[in-house]
Amino acid sequence: MNGYHLTKIKQHFKDNSLVNIKDEVSKELIKLHPLIKPGATVALAVGSRGIRNLADVVKAAAEFIMKNRAYPFIIPAMGSHGGATADGQAEILAGYGITEKNTGVPVRSSMEVVELPDGDSSNPVFFDKNAYESDGVILINRIKPHTDFHGKYESGLVKMSVIGLGKERQASNIHRYGAYGLATLMPLTAKQIMSTGKILGGIALVENACDETMLVKVLRADEFFDQEPVLLEISRRNMPSFPVDDIDVLIIDQMGKDISGVGMDTNIIGRIKIAGQEEPVKPSIKSIVVLDLTANSHGNAIGIGLSDVITKKLFDKIDFPSTYTNVITSNFLERAKVPIVAGNDKGAFEIALRSCGYLEEGEVRIIRIKDTLHLDEMYISQSIADKIKNSEGIELICENINMFNRGNEFNPF
Repeated sequence: MNGYHLTKIKQHFKDNSLVNIKDEVSKELIKLHPLIKPGATVALAVGSRGIRNLADVVKAAAEFIMKNRAYPFIIPAMGSHGGATADGQAEILAGYGITEKNTGVPVRSSMEVVELPDGDSSNPVFFDKNAYESDGVILINRIKPHTDFHGKYESGLVKMSVIGLGKERQASNIHRYGAYGLATLMPLTAKQIMSTGKILGGIALVENACDETMLVKVLRADEFFDQEPVLLEISRRNMPSFPVDDIDVLIIDQMGKDISGVGMDTNIIGRIKIAGQEEPVKPSIKSIVVLDLTANSHGNAIGIGLSDVITKKLFDKIDFPSTYTNVITSNFLERAKVPIVAGNDKGAFEIALRSCGYLEEGEVRIIRIKDTLHLDEMYISQSIADKIKNSEGIELICENINMFNRGNEFNPF
């Protein structure tokens, strides 16, 4: 590979991001004005994903509620994340800037739940105790294709009302049924939760291929089931992708819970690794290397099993109790299995390259990305550069870049 020299490119995705997020949230929240009564307590349910502008959205929602002379507070709605502890979940929110100091409203983190009547649901139904004791709940979440399954409702408000608000008890109950639990039981459970009247509505966020907020839509609870599939399709159409479908080695600089629920977006890397779930046809990637774990993951490295090689740098940051709590709750154990651990970046890359078998000189297809949220800038090998150099939306930034420093680590992205 001529000393591991790659070409840096920029993919120009459609820029349809919103300019003033807080204004958009405030305008949309007017739809819920009749439901927010003076003196009422309103729980703002917030998840554990690395959603763009999340702190701004939460703050705008809190300010709107206070202007209506009601009393908002924030609750984590994130299932078993944060080690399934109240402190761990509050710490995750704090990592996103969602604290009482920053938002002006209290954060009430607890793993306590109340059990609701089952109704038509074939499984127990649980609900965050603090949320249940409030006068109403507003969910805040991103609508996006899920990393475990595909169905009418994937990552979004419906799922958050069940897995998020039900804390570890509900997450464990739904996930024990595998993908069937998520695709089939989750919507049924959500309908039972909606029947309580506790959910006032939700703030649905859709992001574009540049990882920017492109759409804010406030839905009443009775609109979730009709409108969320529409938003999911918009999200799917605006997801980023690689410029080619066949890759020998994919190098990912960082993975983490703030990147995706399983560290790396399975819709991007084309790997699911769930028994009974069909693997995506594309992209086809022979070997995946992951170099590091984000700080906002707090040691939760669920998803490492989707890769083939990791570095010791990443391995040393893994909090196994937190990771195992998350993966055991999900029931998809393959995703927490530790792959080959290499001493440094170069060693990890060379192991991955060797695992691809014999490759013709000059035909090696390599891509390096920062993470699966950011595919606008990447490094590519010459064989890929030759194939896409005249493609629309591709800008060549710099050629023949040496990837490694003297310490056999990748140069900064």
